[in-house]
Amino acid sequence: MGSFSIWHWLVVLLIVVVVFGTKKLKNIGSDLGGAVKGFKDGMKDGGKDPAAEDKPEAPAQQVAHATEKATIDVETKQKS
Repeated sequence: MGSFSIWHWLVVLLIVVVVFGTKKLKNIGSDLGGAVKGFKDGMKDGGKDPAAEDKPEAPAQQVAHATEKATIDVETKQKS
């Protein structure tokens, strides 16, 4: 009862093709493939902003980036 034979899957495939048609299934497959490719490209980029890469930064923005990346160690004191 838990296992299905190859004939079961062939009948299911035949019914899906008859209901949706080969053209619709081809479009669904290409859309799914495009979505997977876009997801992989997005994961490879690591969340980089493509608009920021195209434009050079102004000098003021470069200074701001330098100060943002600097780490400042401070020591806090409690008031008594």
